[in-house]
Amino acid sequence: MTATERRRPLPRLLAYARPHRGRIWIASAFSVLNKLFDLAPPVLIGAAVDVVVQQEHSWLARFGVVEPERQLILLAALTALIWICESVFEYLFSVAWRNLAQDLQHDLRMDAYAHVQDLELAYYEDRSTGGLLAILNDDINQLERFLDGGANDILQLVTTVLAIGGLFLYLAPGVAWPAMLPMPFIIWGSLRYQRFLEPRYAAVRERVSVLSGLLANNLSGIVTIKSFAAEPREVERVEIESRHYAEANRAAIRLSSAFTPLIRMLIVLGFIAMLVLGGRQVLAGTLDVGAYSVMVFMIQRLLWPLTRLGQTLDQYQRAMASTTRVMDLLDTPVGIVGGRERLAAGAIRGEIRFEDVDFAYSDGRPVIEGLRLEMPAGDTVAIVGPTGSGKTTLIKLLLRFYDPTAGRITLDGQDLRALELSSLRSAIGLVSQDVYLFHGSVRENIAYGRPEASEAEVVEAAKVAEAHDFILQLPQGYDTLVGERGQKLSGGQRQRISIARAVLVDPPVLVLDEATSSVDNETEAAIQRSLERIAVGRTTIVIAHRLSTVRRADRTYVLEAGRLREAGTHEELVARGGIYAGLWAVQTGERVAAD
Repeated sequence: MTATERRRPLPRLLAYARPHRGRIWIASAFSVLNKLFDLAPPVLIGAAVDVVVQQEHSWLARFGVVEPERQLILLAALTALIWICESVFEYLFSVAWRNLAQDLQHDLRMDAYAHVQDLELAYYEDRSTGGLLAILNDDINQLERFLDGGANDILQLVTTVLAIGGLFLYLAPGVAWPAMLPMPFIIWGSLRYQRFLEPRYAAVRERVSVLSGLLANNLSGIVTIKSFAAEPREVERVEIESRHYAEANRAAIRLSSAFTPLIRMLIVLGFIAMLVLGGRQVLAGTLDVGAYSVMVFMIQRLLWPLTRLGQTLDQYQRAMASTTRVMDLLDTPVGIVGGRERLAAGAIRGEIRFEDVDFAYSDGRPVIEGLRLEMPAGDTVAIVGPTGSGKTTLIKLLLRFYDPTAGRITLDGQDLRALELSSLRSAIGLVSQDVYLFHGSVRENIAYGRPEASEAEVVEAAKVAEAHDFILQLPQGYDTLVGERGQKLSGGQRQRISIARAVLVDPPVLVLDEATSSVDNETEAAIQRSLERIAVGRTTIVIAHRLSTVRRADRTYVLEAGRLREAGTHEELVARGGIYAGLWAVQTGERVAAD
C-alpha cells in the first residue's frame, strides 16, 4: 500500500473490502439498472407526445407500429414493464447494499476488536476505553449508514449524468452543451467542497472519541463520583465536552448547508438554457416536440438530483472520517509478537529465570535494572518490597504484557520471546489484587479459563478455593449473576472466585499478586488455606505487602527501586537485619521506627 493510499480512506476501504468485490459489483449493477429504468418514463412521455402530435409519422411508426392507438397501447405496456423492472431492481439493490453493509460492518468490527486484543498493554495506557469504543461502535456504524444509502446515491448520480448526457447529445447536440455547461463546475465545486469538509468531520469524530471516553470513565467510576458528591461537577464536564462536540458539528454543518443553495444557482442556468434554446429549435422546426418534451423533463432529472449531492458528500465525508479512524486502528502494529515454540501440555516443570533483566516504560523511566532471579520448579517464591519497587512489573514481564529492554526471561530454559503467547499464558494462572469478573453467572466466571469444564469440576475448584459454601448461600447458587465487574459480591467473595478460576485451569505456574491485600482477616485465613493446597506440585509466585502471607515460602526476594537487595528464607532474612527485617518489625509491631 502506498503512502497516498494510507492517507486516503476510500482506497484503504476498497482494499479491505476486496473479498466482497463480487457482491459490490452485483449491488452496483442493480443500482445502475434501477436508475436506467427510473429514467425511462420521461422518454415514454416524450414518445407519447410525439404520437399525439405526429400520429402515423411518429418515432414509433418507424418500427412498424403505424396506428396511433396501437402505439399508445405499446407505450402503456412498456410503461408497465419499466415500472415493474424499476421496482424489482430497487428491491434488489436495497437488499444487496444493506446486506453488504451489515457484513462489512461485522467484518470490520470483528477484525478491529481482534486486533485490539492483540495489541500490547502499553497501547492501552495512552488511550481511553471510551475512545476505542467510539471506533468499534460509532465509527463502524457511520460507515454502515453510508453503505446503506450513500454508495447507491453516488452510483445513481453518475448513471444519471452519463445516461442523460448521452441522450441529449443524440437528440440535440446544439442544445445539449449549454444545458450541461454547469455540470463540470458543479462536479469541480463538489470535490473542492469535499476538501473543505474533510478536516471538519475529522474533528467531529475526534470529539466523539473524547466524549465517549469521558462517559465511559464516569460510568465506571460512578461509586467514586457519588461518594465525593461530585455529580454536579461531572455533569458540567460532560456538558463542556458535549458542547465542544456540538460546536465541531456546527462548523461542518455551516459549510455543508451552504452547498445546496450554491448548486441551485448553477442548476438554474442549465435549465434556462435548455428551456430557451430547445424551444427556439422547436419553433424553427429543427427539433421535434417529442424530443423537446423529453429534454425538458430530463434536464430536471439530471440537474435537480445534484442538489442532493451536498447531502451525499456530507454523508460520504462522515463515513470517510470514520473509515480513517478504523483503518488507523487496524494498521497499528502489534508490539508484542509471539514466537513459534509451543509448550508441551503436561510436560511443563515451571522453572523460571530472570537473567540480567532491565525494563523501562515508554517514558524512559527505569523500573527494573540488572535483575537476576531463579525460581526452581515446584517451589513457592515470594517477592516483597516497598511500593514502586517493581514487583507487579515482574509479573507483567513474565506474562509478556511487556518485553524486557535488556536481558531475558526463561521458562524451563526457553526464552519467553520464542514461545507462542497463548501457550505461555495458558501455563500461568494469575490471581490478581484487582479481580475482574465478567457480567454473567458465578459458574461462567469460574469456568472462564475452561468453558468446557463439567459441573463437578467447577464445584471442586470452588471447594478448593473455599468458595463453595458462600456460593450455595447466593440466591441462585452457581447460577447467580455477579453483575458488571462482580459488583454484587464482596471483595473476598470475588477474590475466592478468582482463585477457583485459576484452580480449574490447573496451571503449572501460579502467580498471586497481592491476592489477600484487600480482604478481612477471616477471609485472608480462608484464602491462605486454599492457596496452601493449590500451591502443592506447582511453581508459585507470591507478591505481597503482608509478610505474614509469605513466611512459608521456599525463597523470598526483596526488591527496592527495581533492584534485588536481599534473598533467602523468612528466618534468614529476619536474622540478617536488613530491609526485610525492618518491614517485618514494622508489620508485627516489634519496634516502632524512631527516625
